[in-house]
Amino acid sequence: DEAHVYRGVFGSHVANLVRRLRRLCRRFGSDPQFVLCSATIANPSEHAERLVGMPFRVVEEDGAPYGGKDFVFWNPPMIDVAEGSRRSSAAESALLLTELLQRRVRTLAFVRSRRMAELLYVSVRDRLREESPSLAGRVAAYRAGYLPEDRRRIERDLFEGRLLGLTATTAMELGIDIGDLDATILSGYPGSIASAWQQAGRSGRRGDRALSVLVALDNPLDQYLMRHPQTFFGKPFESARISPSNPYVLKPQLLCAAYEAPITAEDAELFGADLAAHTQELTDEGLLRQEAGRWHLEPDVTYPAENVNIRSTSSSFYTLVEEASGAILETMDESSAFVEMHPGGVYLHQGEPYLVTDLDLESHTAYAVRTDVPYYTQARDLTETRVLNVFKGKAAGTVKASLGEVAVSTQVVGFRRIAHYSGEVLGEEYVGLPVRSYNTVSLWFDIPPETVVRLRFERRDLAGGLHAMEHAAIGVLPLFALCDRNDIGGISTPLHPDTGKPQVFIHDGHPGGVGIAEHGYEVIEDLWRATLDVVSQCPCGSGCPSCIHSPKCGNNNQPLDKQVARELLIGTIG
Repeated sequence: DEAHVYRGVFGSHVANLVRRLRRLCRRFGSDPQFVLCSATIANPSEHAERLVGMPFRVVEEDGAPYGGKDFVFWNPPMIDVAEGSRRSSAAESALLLTELLQRRVRTLAFVRSRRMAELLYVSVRDRLREESPSLAGRVAAYRAGYLPEDRRRIERDLFEGRLLGLTATTAMELGIDIGDLDATILSGYPGSIASAWQQAGRSGRRGDRALSVLVALDNPLDQYLMRHPQTFFGKPFESARISPSNPYVLKPQLLCAAYEAPITAEDAELFGADLAAHTQELTDEGLLRQEAGRWHLEPDVTYPAENVNIRSTSSSFYTLVEEASGAILETMDESSAFVEMHPGGVYLHQGEPYLVTDLDLESHTAYAVRTDVPYYTQARDLTETRVLNVFKGKAAGTVKASLGEVAVSTQVVGFRRIAHYSGEVLGEEYVGLPVRSYNTVSLWFDIPPETVVRLRFERRDLAGGLHAMEHAAIGVLPLFALCDRNDIGGISTPLHPDTGKPQVFIHDGHPGGVGIAEHGYEVIEDLWRATLDVVSQCPCGSGCPSCIHSPKCGNNNQPLDKQVARELLIGTIG
C-alpha cells in the first residue's frame, strides 16, 4: 500500500527488501503476485517495476468514495512588506486547528518536521487549556521516533474518538486506519503534489464533504505556489524516484540476504549486474567469504538487519536517554543526531522539552534533562564539495550544466537559540562535532563570464548573488522532483578549486544519490525559470525567507544579494 511513499532512500531499501523476499520465495517454490496501491504519480508503471523488479499493469480508474472537498490555500498575512516577513505558518496552523477543534471538527494537522509536530501540539494544547479546558486532553502529537507502543495507543485513541485532533508528521501517511476525519491542515507544502493530495485525502474518506487547508511556509516553494495556484491544481503529478543499486543501500541489504541464504551468481537477476563487484568488496571488508561459488556471512557477523535503517543510508544509530531516570526516549540515525542532539540543543519529546547535556560519540548516546526554556535550537553547519567524477555535460541556456559524483563534507559547528513563537534569534553558541563525509551525485552549472566580469567591475556582491541563487533553486527543485528540501544540499562559490570559476552545486543529501540531482539536471532550464519567478515576484526589498533565505543555511544566510541573483539568473537563461 501507499507505493508512492516508497521513494528516495526509503524506497531504495524497500525495493531490495522485496527482492530479498522474492529470492526466498523462489527457493521454496513460491511465485507471489504483487499488487501495489498508490496516490497519483506520473510514473506508476515504472515505479512499481523498479520497486519489485517485475512488469506491472496499471489500473488508473479511481473507485474511492468521494463526497467533495473544499481546498483552501492560506497564505499567512504580511507583517512587514519591505522585509518580506509574514506571520508564521505554525501560528496560523495553531489558530486554525484550535478553531476547528472547538467546533468539534475532527482534524489532522500535517507538519514538515518532528520538532514542528511537538511545537504545534504544545501551542494548541495551551490555547485549549485557556479557552476550552475540556478539549485540552483531546489533542496529541504523532511522529516517527516515538516508541511503537506509544504510536499504537495514539492511533487507537484517534480511531475510537477519544482524540479529536492530531499534529503529525508524514509517519501518519502510511495506510493507518484512523477512522472518519472532517478536515486536514497541511502546515507547509509537503514537497510534492502527490504527497499534498495524499495528506489532504486523509479527510473525507467515508464519502462526506471535507475540508483541506494548505498553510504556506515562508519559503520559495510555498510562496511560488501561493502566487501560481494553477501549478498545484493543473500541473501533472511528479515521478517517484528510487535507486535500488545505490551501493550505500544495496551492500547492507546484500549482507541481510546472505544471512537468509548464501548469495550466488544467479542472484544478479534480482540485485543487478554489479552484484559480483559488491560481494567482492564485502569479502575484502571481512564481512563475506566465498566457498564453491557461494558467498556466506563471516561467522562473527551475527544479524546484519539490526544495523540497517531502511529510512537512511547511515548504519549508525544514536539513542536519547533521560539522564535522571535512564529511560530511553528515542533513537535516530547519526546525521540527524548531530543536528538534533548536539550538546546544548533543545529536543522536544511528546510535547516536553529536553536539554541535551552530552553526546557520547563512542557509545552513540545522547543524555538530556527536562527543561522549561522558552526557545528551541537550530544547528549550523559548514559544507564543502569536491568534484570526483564528471558523468556528463550539456549546453543549457547560455552556459554549461554538468552532472557527476562529488565528495561532500559537513560539520556541525554551532547552533542558534530561537524563541518559540516570535522566531527571534536569542543567541548563538559554538559546538565542535566530527566532520561527516560522503560521496553523492550532484549537478552544477557555470555562470556567464560576461555577467561575472560586469558584476566584478561594478563591485557588486557576486558571492551573495550566487548564494541567493543557490538557496532559491534548492527551494524550488521539489516542484520538479518528488523529494523534500531536506533531501537536497548545495554550495556556491565565486571560485571553485576543481573548476577554477564561479559555480553553483546542487547535490543529493544522501550518500550515493537517489536520483534527485539527475532529474534536476534534466530540467535545469525549467528550474532556472521557476527560480527567477520566485526571486522577481517576491515583494520584499533585499531578500527574505519567501525567496532567498534558507532555514538550513550554515552561514546564517550571509552573504545574500537578491538583485545580483536575479541578474545572474537572467544571464544564465539568456
